[in-house]
Amino acid sequence: MADSVENRLSGGRGVQARRSLGRRLGLWCTLWTLLVALGLILGLWQWERAGAKRDYLARLEAAPELEAPAAAPPEGARLTLHGEYLADQTLFLDNRTLDGRLGVAALTPLRTGDGRLWLVQRGFLATGPTRDTPSVATPEEGVTVQGRWQAAGSSGPLYGPNQEGRRLQRIDLEAWHELGDFAHPGWLHLEVGGGALAPWWQPSVMPPSRHLGYAVQWWGLALAALAVMLIGGRRLALDRDENRRLVPSKECPTCHSKS
Repeated sequence: MADSVENRLSGGRGVQARRSLGRRLGLWCTLWTLLVALGLILGLWQWERAGAKRDYLARLEAAPELEAPAAAPPEGARLTLHGEYLADQTLFLDNRTLDGRLGVAALTPLRTGDGRLWLVQRGFLATGPTRDTPSVATPEEGVTVQGRWQAAGSSGPLYGPNQEGRRLQRIDLEAWHELGDFAHPGWLHLEVGGGALAPWWQPSVMPPSRHLGYAVQWWGLALAALAVMLIGGRRLALDRDENRRLVPSKECPTCHSKS
């Protein structure tokens, strides 16, 4: 009878051990499957971003050259404008950097001969860490300016006020609402012409190849996670099978005593 009781206890512990190993195997596979799926999804996202970036750069290369267009110019179009700066309306885009220097970008409205208003991003002005109001020399006579057009689009969240004195945290045409409507929602990034400063803006900061590199990295991590899942899962499955072989089952707790 003592052997029978011992076998029952041993069988009960064996069942609990098998159930525990089964749960561990299921949890192990679930967690690593999620990691594999995450790596695949993020890799695909970077792959799609690379494609979108290539298309964007191709559109920039094919963008037309226009002179004070009546219709809204396409993104990246090269515009030529003739007019006069409204120097006293200059504001500054805060927290710009160029070659390791901290500064601002000068934003000056320009009124063309037909009376329309355009915003010109003139370039980088080094200020250092000081928070004093920047100042920049602006031509008083008529100028001809050329540069890339950037259409106004949606921006990320802004924490705090956009305008502090004459500094802006991001370009927003509403900062010049007293002047009336601009010709089109967007601004010209000045490359050549009167009032030009050091250029800092680029249409694309990250090239498509960088996105492709990130995609390969994410897929490599997904492959590594899959390998870990399979190796660890196989070990847990072997432990479970070994437990079944060594411990009496619950359905026959007295098998050993009968023998």
